[in-house]
Amino acid sequence: MNILPFIYKETLHLLRDKRTMLVAICIPIVQMIAFGYAISTEVNNVRVAVAYEHYDNNVRRQIDRLAHNPYITVTGTVSGSGIADMMRRGEADVTVMFKRHSAPQVLADATNPNTAQASVNYVTQILGSGNPSARGGLSAAVGQMVEIHFLYNPQLRSSYNFSPAIMGMIFLLVCAMMTAVSIVRETETGTMEVLLVSPVRPVMIIVSKMVPFLVLSLFDLTLIITVAKYLFYIPMSGGICAVVFVSFIYILLALAMGLLVSTLARTQVVAMLISGMVMIVPVLMLSGMLFPIDNLPPVLKELSVIVPARWYIDAMRKLMVMGVDISNVATDIGVLLLMTIVLLAVSLRKFKDRLE
Repeated sequence: MNILPFIYKETLHLLRDKRTMLVAICIPIVQMIAFGYAISTEVNNVRVAVAYEHYDNNVRRQIDRLAHNPYITVTGTVSGSGIADMMRRGEADVTVMFKRHSAPQVLADATNPNTAQASVNYVTQILGSGNPSARGGLSAAVGQMVEIHFLYNPQLRSSYNFSPAIMGMIFLLVCAMMTAVSIVRETETGTMEVLLVSPVRPVMIIVSKMVPFLVLSLFDLTLIITVAKYLFYIPMSGGICAVVFVSFIYILLALAMGLLVSTLARTQVVAMLISGMVMIVPVLMLSGMLFPIDNLPPVLKELSVIVPARWYIDAMRKLMVMGVDISNVATDIGVLLLMTIVLLAVSLRKFKDRLE
């Protein structure tokens, strides 16, 4: 029996559902821009005050390096006794104290620890990369200061971190959640029973409902890659083909998850709740999207192994930002393939049992 007419029918249903199309196409772009621009961990204006016990050419060069950095604003000089008052008044985020016989001392306002850490990283990188000579009053410790380099993301752009991560959530939203709601809608309205009396086997009916969402997800993937490359300038060093290949596996996995949710839910509201609580929340908390996995408590760290987005996001960051060869993400691909096969088998079996 030809399945193409059913795929054509489901495609027309999807295209006529303007709300679904709006969510599926516009939301990914909005999320990419929001995470790339609005939700940023970058510190763009670090106010630095300078204090010194002596002043020579090396100190002047270091101050000039700070002043010419686009992320830093030198607010002026202050005496050692006035540092605390200036920081307390909120007139400076970081103070650099140049001492006569030791390395510069960096003091930061740690009221916001994340901002303080980023500010200190900027300042210490500038001071360290200067590699000043030990002559002229600065100690040998300053002259031998470690030179700092940030690999793969030298400008510390947060979009390099969030863009690959948001892809893991977008495909769950488009594939898993919408597929589950679409199938449950057919069951809830009674039209699924009409489809089941057709000559096409039930599995083919489910496949025909999943194909339009697969094509829509691939279209979203094209949009996302375009935005990431040309708006956020993510290098895609590992190659577009590798990114598409791994994403295709993850999309199939998300479709299988949507089918599994459709076997558990009886109404569209329940399907939305299950999708949101069981899939979206773990992606945010346990996938490494917002919080490093190594920083999680041991129990949650072990639990994150079963979150598919963890493996996908790890692979995307390596391929898109680090530029590794696809063989270097073989473990991630293997785990995603295994999860896809298991979820498809379980979902189709449970769906068949539910129909019976």
